[in-house]
Amino acid sequence: MPQPPRKPGEPREPGKPREPGKKIWVAAIAATTALAGALTALLLLPGNGGTSPHPVSADEAQRLALARFRAYEASPAEVTVRLPAAETGDGTITVRAVVDHHAHRAVGAYEIVDDTRTVQGLLAWDQEGIAVARPPAAAPGAEPGRTTTRTPAPDIVTTAAQAVRRASTLKREEWTRRPYSTAPLDRALRLVVSVAADRPDDAALLARSGPLWLRDERLDGHGYGVFSGPRPTQSVSASPADDSTLTYWIDADGNLRRVTARMSPGHYATVDFVATRVRTVVPGAPWTKG
Repeated sequence: MPQPPRKPGEPREPGKPREPGKKIWVAAIAATTALAGALTALLLLPGNGGTSPHPVSADEAQRLALARFRAYEASPAEVTVRLPAAETGDGTITVRAVVDHHAHRAVGAYEIVDDTRTVQGLLAWDQEGIAVARPPAAAPGAEPGRTTTRTPAPDIVTTAAQAVRRASTLKREEWTRRPYSTAPLDRALRLVVSVAADRPDDAALLARSGPLWLRDERLDGHGYGVFSGPRPTQSVSASPADDSTLTYWIDADGNLRRVTARMSPGHYATVDFVATRVRTVVPGAPWTKG
C-alpha cells in the first residue's frame, strides 16, 4: 500500500537509505563537465597531439625553421619532381635529378608522358634559368615533335645518377639555355634550387608569418609532420583563405622530405628529397666555359 508522504521534520523510517542531495549531484556534474572540457582543450592545444590544423607551437616553429638549413646540409641530394603535363591533368612530367644547394645548381633527366607520346632528355638548371641538352629532345614546356614510341633511345637516361654521368660528357655548346618562364615545370624547378638556406630561419618570425601544422603522416615507414608554409599576405588582416601554396613534410629532426606546390586549383607539383647526401657531384656543364 502506498505510504503517505513524510511530513516536514518527521523522522525517516528506520533502515531507509538517504537519497543523495541535489547539491551533491550538481557538484558532481559540474566537476565532470569541467574535467572533460579541460581534457578537450589540452588535446587541441598546438603541440599537444591535437588532430585539427592549428598555428604552429614554439617547438613546431623550430622544426619548420630548421628544414631549409637541413636541406642545405644534405646536398648534393637526389630529388624527384612530379607534376601534371597539362592543366587538364592528362599525362605527367617527371624529373629525376641531383641538386647541389651549395652551388644552387641541379642536373637531371626529364620524362613527359601522355596518352600519345613519351619525350625524354637531359636538363640542368640554376637560379637564372634552364638548360636542355640537344639532342635528343626539345625543351620541356615547348612543343616538341610528337612521337608514339615508348621505347627510350639508347642514350636516354632514367635515373638521377645516370643523368649526371651523361651530362658530364656533354660540352657547353651541346646545351640550349633559356630563362625561366611562368610554366608549372619552370616554377617547380625553381623551387628545387631555392628551397634550401645556409642558416636556419628565425623560428619566432616564422611563427608570426602564419604557418600551420596540418597533420602527421607516414612516408616510406617514417613519420613526418605536415606543415603549410607562411601565408603570402603577411598582414594582420589576412584571412584563412590567404593560405600558402606550399606544403612541407618535415621529420622530428627538421629534415625536409617533401614539398608540394599548388600550381593552379587542383594541380600540384611534388618535390621529393632523399634523406641522405649522395656522392654524385653536379657537373660543371652547361655553366663552364669551353
